[in-house]
Amino acid sequence: MPTHFHFLIYVNSLETELIKKNIGILLSSYTKAINKAFSRTGSLFQNHTKTKLITDERYLLTLTNYIHQNPLRIGIVKNIVDWEFSSYRDYIGKRKGTLIDKTLIQKEFNSIDEFILFSSQKIDKVDFLYKEDKMST
Repeated sequence: MPTHFHFLIYVNSLETELIKKNIGILLSSYTKAINKAFSRTGSLFQNHTKTKLITDERYLLTLTNYIHQNPLRIGIVKNIVDWEFSSYRDYIGKRKGTLIDKTLIQKEFNSIDEFILFSSQKIDKVDFLYKEDKMST
């Protein structure tokens, strides 16, 4: 996305605070490297990183769909498969990326076509169901 990015990371650990801290360190290190490479100073990102604990698999699928539809919602593509920086292409077999784990998708959908149909259901907004779990790092 031109103005932001999303990482949806499945973590099989109870050490969520440590993970959030390490993601913050990663983004801070990235900012420092970019600033050094381009002789600049200051923040690279406008907003702080937000993390959310998701415990419901259906909601996780909704978030996945929401993220995949982001470029479509802001009008930079006409079809979600057209955004080259999305994992959607990997999920539907149009690219052989190695970062994603298709286990949840394969468990929840009987076929790629079923996932594609699910992904075509337009989402304008995701209500954050777990407000008590919303945290910033």
